[in-house]
Amino acid sequence: MSRFDFLSVRSILWLSFFAAILAAWWVMYDMAMSMDVDLIGRPGEMGARMAAMDPRMPMYMPMANFGPLFVMWAVMMAAMMLPTMVPTLTNYQRLMSSADGSWGGWIGVLLGYLIVWVAFAAVITGVQLALLFGGVIDMLGIAKSPWVSAGLLIVVGAFQFTRAKEVCHGVCHSPMTYFLGHWRTGFGGGLRMGLGLGAFCVGCCWGFMALGFVGGVMSLLWMGLATLFMVLEKLPQIGHRVTKPMGVALIAGGGVLIAMPNLFYGG
Repeated sequence: MSRFDFLSVRSILWLSFFAAILAAWWVMYDMAMSMDVDLIGRPGEMGARMAAMDPRMPMYMPMANFGPLFVMWAVMMAAMMLPTMVPTLTNYQRLMSSADGSWGGWIGVLLGYLIVWVAFAAVITGVQLALLFGGVIDMLGIAKSPWVSAGLLIVVGAFQFTRAKEVCHGVCHSPMTYFLGHWRTGFGGGLRMGLGLGAFCVGCCWGFMALGFVGGVMSLLWMGLATLFMVLEKLPQIGHRVTKPMGVALIAGGGVLIAMPNLFYGG
């Protein structure tokens, strides 16, 4: 491949990648507006009526059905997790000339990563439906009890200090090391490596997805803050420095919620 062809393919793939991120965020914004929720996930008048509805009522509610809810989570995974892939894809690109990589392998890495996160979207969709019909969350995915929210904050915060978090974050934080230890060529090889990287990424970041049940899964503010932090966790220079402080902040947030539940959930 000539240098001109290489630059053309690189430009097309990277532009398509960033266009997909923008499209995913636009779809999430449109979905949030169509459900009548504001930036932080609070329902407006129509959204409040939706949130108060009993999901067992004999009427069609998209967020109480697996299909529409799964689509929402799948798009959300794309919006939140694709930006965190920039260091991984950049590292793969650096290995193209020295390790016989290819743009087909680059696409394979991306596709494998997305397959894992879409599978996780299916799992968390099932979790949300179970919580919804169990009366734990409302139709907009917001926990009804401050104790549930506090518990989630504390559990996710404590996870930041575990060995599992350390191992998974180590792979996400240093994808070059993973590539060197698991290198495969071609599209199939990239797909295999993408599946492995995606699995470690889910292990690292599942908690931030679960926190959607604290602020509401349709909260654009939560999505933005979670995405920002997950990107920071993967940055080479500072990623390892923010993990534990975030754990402390989440545990402290859970403690504040336990101490002053009325401050957030009303009297």
